[in-house]
Amino acid sequence: MVKGSENSVGRRQQGLKVTLAINKTTSSPAQSALSAAQSALSEPSGEKKHKKEKKEKKEKKEKKEKKQKKEKTLSQLQDEKLQEARRAPPARTKTTLKILPFSADAPAKARPEPSKFFSNVYDEEDKEFYDEDDKEVYDLVGGTPLELRNFSGIGLKTDCSRRPLWVTPDGHIFLETSSPVYKQATDFLIAVAEPVCRPEHIHEYIITPHSLYAAVSVGLETRVMIKVLGALSKVPLHQDVVDFIRECTENYGKVKLVLRQNRFFIETSFPDIARRLREDPVITKAQIKDEKAGANGAALSTDEADWHFSAEIEPMQVESVKRQCLPGGLNLPLLEEYDYQNDTANPDINISLLPHVRHRPYQEKSLTKMLSNGRSRSGIIVLPCGAGKTLVGVTAAARIRKSCLCLVDSSVAVDQWQQQFISWTTLSESQITRVTSQQTDPCEAIGDVTIATYTMVAYTGKRSEESQRLMDAITSREWGLLLMDEVHVVPANMFRKVLAVVKSHCKLGLTATLVREDARIGDLNFLIGPKIYEANWQDLTRDGFIASVQCFEVWCEMPKEFMVEYLRMDAASKRQLLYAMNPTKFQACQFLVEYHERRGDKLIVFSDNIFALKEYATRLHKYFIYGPTPHTERTDILQKFRNDEINTIFMSKVGDTGIDLPQANVLIQISSHAGSRRQEAQRLGRILRAKQAAPGMQPDNTAFFYTLVSKDTQEMYYSSKRQQFLIDQGYNFRVVTNLLDNADRESLQLSEPSEQAQILSKVVKADAREAAEEDVQIADDLTKMRPVKRKTHKHALFRRRFK
Repeated sequence: MVKGSENSVGRRQQGLKVTLAINKTTSSPAQSALSAAQSALSEPSGEKKHKKEKKEKKEKKEKKEKKQKKEKTLSQLQDEKLQEARRAPPARTKTTLKILPFSADAPAKARPEPSKFFSNVYDEEDKEFYDEDDKEVYDLVGGTPLELRNFSGIGLKTDCSRRPLWVTPDGHIFLETSSPVYKQATDFLIAVAEPVCRPEHIHEYIITPHSLYAAVSVGLETRVMIKVLGALSKVPLHQDVVDFIRECTENYGKVKLVLRQNRFFIETSFPDIARRLREDPVITKAQIKDEKAGANGAALSTDEADWHFSAEIEPMQVESVKRQCLPGGLNLPLLEEYDYQNDTANPDINISLLPHVRHRPYQEKSLTKMLSNGRSRSGIIVLPCGAGKTLVGVTAAARIRKSCLCLVDSSVAVDQWQQQFISWTTLSESQITRVTSQQTDPCEAIGDVTIATYTMVAYTGKRSEESQRLMDAITSREWGLLLMDEVHVVPANMFRKVLAVVKSHCKLGLTATLVREDARIGDLNFLIGPKIYEANWQDLTRDGFIASVQCFEVWCEMPKEFMVEYLRMDAASKRQLLYAMNPTKFQACQFLVEYHERRGDKLIVFSDNIFALKEYATRLHKYFIYGPTPHTERTDILQKFRNDEINTIFMSKVGDTGIDLPQANVLIQISSHAGSRRQEAQRLGRILRAKQAAPGMQPDNTAFFYTLVSKDTQEMYYSSKRQQFLIDQGYNFRVVTNLLDNADRESLQLSEPSEQAQILSKVVKADAREAAEEDVQIADDLTKMRPVKRKTHKHALFRRRFK
C-alpha cells in the first residue's frame, strides 16, 4: 500500500478548488468525475461547526490536564513513571521484512549494494545476501521488468480520505472500491487508463500511450484529464505523469490515414510533422512511387509547399507505417476516423435495428465511445462472454449503415452471427452472404453484410472457382465497417495478413479476453486501434447481467502405478496423457456429471487431449465434438443440447470460442492447453450468460466452473498460471481436496485395480500422435520470436514502457 510520511500528512494543504466550468467538448466521464469530486470534497456547514466544537473541547481538556500535572507532587510523578515502565512491553529489535528470496550461501563480496528502498526494510546483515536480480518483478501489463515500487515519500493531501485514487509517479493508479464516487471514478479511468487487476477492494489501472490516444479520440482534452486526475488523487500529481500525458496527447490527430478509392494515403498539414514524415526511412520505403502509379496520376502527391504532405502507401506496408508512428518510433499516432454520414462514394445499405432491441447501459456506453457526431473510430471493445458483444457489433453495423464484412473464427460462429443479424435487424437472409471453407452461399454478388471465417480470407492456397470469385469480390471492395469477432486471434501470423488484403474505413474488434501468451497482444494497437472500452466483470455480475460463477480447482491423487510411469516418461505428450487419464480424475468427472445432472444442470466438459476426450465420453455415454466432427453433426448435437434432449456434451478446444450455449451453467475441465490464460477465460465464458427463469420461478444466476488437476504433476503449475487473468478480474478459486470422500466409490468406474491397470496399459501403448493434443490452430499462436527492441523515446516513462 502506498504510504505518506507523517510530516507530509500533517502539512497544511490549500483547500481543493475545483471549477466546474468545463469546456463544451468535455465528455461525460470527466464531467461526472469532477462533479463527484466536488460533491465529496465540499464540507457542509454543520460538519465545520462540529469540527470547531471538537477542537475547542480538546483544547479545554489539555488545559485541565496541564493544570492537574502542576499540582502533583514529585513522589506522585515518580510513582506514575514507575507504573508506566512496568506496563510497557520490552524493547524490540529491528524487524526484518524479507520481500524477496535470498541466497544465503552466496559470498558477501559478490553482492551489490541495495537501493535506498531496500535500506529501509532490511537489516545490515541482510544486505550481503541481496541479489540485483531480486529487485525486479514482472509487469504483466507491459511485459517489461520494473523495479519494486516504493512511494512512502509522497505527501498525502489533508483531505485524502475523501479522494478515491492513488496516482503514482510511474503511471499506476489504485482505486478504492469503497469510495462514494467509485462509479464516476471508474467511468473516467476506463476512458484514460487500462485495467491491470480488479479484485474486490482495490483496483489497479495504468496510464499508457494507447489509453491516452483513446481518451483524446473521444474528445477528452489534455487539461481536463490532468485536472480530473488531480481532483480525484489522494496525492499531488507527479510532474512525470503530467509530462507523460501532455507528450502522449500533443501529437494526436496531426497525421491521418485515409482510404480513398481503395487506396491508402497518409496526410498531414503541419509543417514540422510533414518534414519528419518526409525524412523517415520507413515512411519513404512504404510510399508508392510515381512510375508505379501509371498514367492515371501520381500516387505520390507531395505539395511544393512545406506545410502539406500526402503520400499513397502500399497496402502491404500499412502495418509497418502504423507501427512506425507509435511511441518508440515517430510518436505520431495516426488518426483513423470515418465520416460515414458524409461518405457519398459508398452507398448506404438498407439496415436498421428492430423495435424490440434494447441495449444494456454498458453496451450503449461502449457504442458511444466508438460512434459520435456522425464519425466512427477504429478500436477494440472488451466485454465478458455472455455480455452481448454480438449485439454491440450488429448495432454498430446498423448505425453506420455501410457495407459490412464480419470475420469470425469458426463456421459455427458464421451461422450464429447470421441468425443474430436476422433477429435484430431488418436484413433478410438474401442480404447476408456466408463464406466458409465448408460452405458458401450461392449468389451473384456479395451481400450488404458478408460473414466469413479468418481462415477463409487468409488462405493463400488454391480455391474453387466459386470461392475465388467471392474472395476477389471481398478483397476488391471498399468496406465501410470491418467487424472482427474474437479479435485476439488477429496478431497470429496466419490471420494478420487479413488486414492487408481487406480494405475498410473503420475496424471494430470484439473480444472477452484481450490477452495472449506470445507478447503480441500489443500489436492490436496499430493493427486495429486502441481499446476504447472495457467492462468490469464483477460490476456486471453484481448488476445481474452475467452469471455469478463459483470456481473450484479439484486436486486428484494419482494412483501409485500412474505416478511411477509419469516419473519415468520422457515424452511430454505421454506425461500429459497420463495426468489426463488419471483414474481419480475420471471418477471426479463422473461424480460431478451425475451430481449436476440430478440437479437439472446443463454441463460442458472440455478436454484438449483427444484420447482422453473420446475415452471419457465413451465410458460415460455422452456426445462429443472435436475437430473432425462434420459441421452438420456439430449443429445437430448443439441443437439437442439447447432443446434439453441431452444435458452433457464433451468438447475439445474447438468449443473454446464462437459457440453460443446460453443454457450451460456447469463447466468441467479435464485437460487444457498448458498455461493459456486466454483459454481459461474463454471457457469460463461458456457459462457466463445470465440464465432465464422458469415460469413462476426465481432465476438461478449461479454457475459452476471446475478444473480437475492431477496432484503433484506439472498440471498444477499450469493451472495456477491459467487462472491469473480471471483472478485479475476478481474471481476466486477454491481448492477442493476431498471431493470423493463421501462418494460411493463402488458405483464409480475405474475403482477396481484391474480397470486402472487396463487404462494404464492403453496409455503406455498409445503412440505420440494419439497422446498429443488436438492439432487445431490456437489463438495464442505461440512462437519463439522475441519482440524487436526499438529506439526508445527521450521521456523516462516512454523508455519504461517501450524498452
